[in-house]
Amino acid sequence: MDFTTFRPARRMLLAVGIAAGLVAAPLSAPLAASAATSIDGVWQLDGYGTIVAIDNGKAELFSTTSISCTPAAVYTRSGNRFTAEEEQAFTMQGRRDRAVMHVEGNVGDKHLRRLAKLPKLCTVPGATGPLAVFDQFWTTYAENYPFFQAKGIDWNKVRDTYRPRVTPDISEDALFDLLSEMIRPLGDAHTAIRSETRTFGGVRPGTTFPSPELEAQLRPYIEQTTLKGTHLTTYANDRIGYADLPGRIGYLRVIAFLGYGDVADYNAERKVLNGTIDQILTKDRTTGRNKLRGLIVDLRINGGGSDQLGLDLASRLTGKPFFAYAKRARNDPSDPAAFTAPQPLFVQPSERTKYTGPIAMLTGGSQMSAGETFTQAMMNRTPRPVRIGQNTQGVFSDVLVRSLPNGWRFIVPNEEFRTRDWKSFDGPGIPPDLRTPVFSKDEFEAQRDTAFSTAVKVLVR
Repeated sequence: MDFTTFRPARRMLLAVGIAAGLVAAPLSAPLAASAATSIDGVWQLDGYGTIVAIDNGKAELFSTTSISCTPAAVYTRSGNRFTAEEEQAFTMQGRRDRAVMHVEGNVGDKHLRRLAKLPKLCTVPGATGPLAVFDQFWTTYAENYPFFQAKGIDWNKVRDTYRPRVTPDISEDALFDLLSEMIRPLGDAHTAIRSETRTFGGVRPGTTFPSPELEAQLRPYIEQTTLKGTHLTTYANDRIGYADLPGRIGYLRVIAFLGYGDVADYNAERKVLNGTIDQILTKDRTTGRNKLRGLIVDLRINGGGSDQLGLDLASRLTGKPFFAYAKRARNDPSDPAAFTAPQPLFVQPSERTKYTGPIAMLTGGSQMSAGETFTQAMMNRTPRPVRIGQNTQGVFSDVLVRSLPNGWRFIVPNEEFRTRDWKSFDGPGIPPDLRTPVFSKDEFEAQRDTAFSTAVKVLVR
């Protein structure tokens, strides 16, 4: 999630903002061979609660539940590519009854089946009023959120507790507080709701959300205390920083996987990222007698962004391909255990300059989303990075961005990111190999950074 705005740029399904990203899984041969087939018509995504209606050079997206159908966005078509202002472009190709969608910068592909027509719910005005707001909010979570059981939350009981409190004359503030109360116990930083005047976002208890204020507080501390005055050169709208440390150790700080350029577009962001890494991973630093002997990658403050940009960075830090993770989405509104087929995703070495030596990775609770999927992917790199610090935030899924009948917006995650041995880190986050304090009160008072100094020792031993 981009911590500079409510708009959760990392996880907006189908480009409602900047979508998540990865190496796309290849299309099946029959679909790839039928790219010229007409994709006009109405399509239902497998999972994601979304319908796409394509006609007359346009694609209209609808957010759906069993009780609602809400217009989401309208895209303009050029061939099989669809674009909309301030939205991430996507492509579609298919044949008579099924299709594949790829959101530019997104992770893998999404599969669709053709519908005979737009469902009736999408053709009539939806219910309005406070109870309709509650029902649509509760139902969207009920049909999409994958982690109720893991977090010990009985969502039906939540409905029974809170729905009787929704009266026709309930104030906007009271209704907003009520909806916020419902999702607060999830402790999930990929859950949030926004009205015209207020925003509530979840966070794992005991951690701090990676806000601009937190970054403003910690940047000077890192420059003055951690680096002891060593110059930190910043790139990509200050989202990436680099410093050369004594002993041929490099220090790479990444606070987000988006916002690198002036245009919210994956291809533009990737160009800036590669240009930045070209300036950092020079030939002098990656080859010859004076090459780096170790690299510290600091992700302790990272608000997320595009998973694909995370894998693009990973491709500059390896000489060998490796498995990143498998992704799947919940796809049965009535069965929380039903998911789409998992898509395995991989890191491929870049053809540009690369660093392939030892890495120490600094992690913490203010590291979330794409900052975590990058870390999860790098666990399979050779040599494997040593993780130092604290558990990450524990949110990996893309988010669905939804609108309520009163115009409020909210988000809900609907995916799992799994390791090769089928482990999920949603909730507790990815643990470190070496546990140290991270920006604690004691650390500040003593003017020290134990995670950083431990990383230096690991790399020079």
